[in-house]
Amino acid sequence: MTQHESGKIDNRTTITLIVNGSQREVELEPRVSLLDALRERLQLTGTKKGCDQGACGACTVLVDGERILSCLALAVQYQGRQITTIEGLANDGSLSALQSAFVTYDGFQCGYCTSGQICSAVGMMREFDSGLPSAVTQDVTAGSGGLSSEEIKERMSGNLCRCGAYVGICEAIRQTHEAGFAR
Repeated sequence: MTQHESGKIDNRTTITLIVNGSQREVELEPRVSLLDALRERLQLTGTKKGCDQGACGACTVLVDGERILSCLALAVQYQGRQITTIEGLANDGSLSALQSAFVTYDGFQCGYCTSGQICSAVGMMREFDSGLPSAVTQDVTAGSGGLSSEEIKERMSGNLCRCGAYVGICEAIRQTHEAGFAR
């Protein structure tokens, strides 16, 4: 923190974020959200700002493989951790299996929520495969079993689609999971 001649205090600091496998240095104030750091400082605009209150899921990214709402996270908290955005899910310029499934099963219309839906689905499938139960899991001791429509809907309930593409979203997730692809 430095104080300028004008009396204004500068709280900016430089941090290193590991985003989509690359180390990126970013200068920002400690109160900058991870979402704003990704979009405004690193120009990774695939992650969307929807409600900016953690209610819609459009800003979902993966941190160390787990899904988080980047609008509620401070960028400084994620220094040195592996952050994956929608841009980082592609494989050598080709869409990931889940991204392709969203196209095949019409899992989007306007596309605004799609990046958050896809990142959330990747994290959700990992949670399911790890045996983490949801509110609708019938038998928490039975192992993961199949990913039912009820499980997908419950686990994805934090991601809203204002266009109503839920049928395609669920089908894309189910088909990708059944094929054995985590992303």
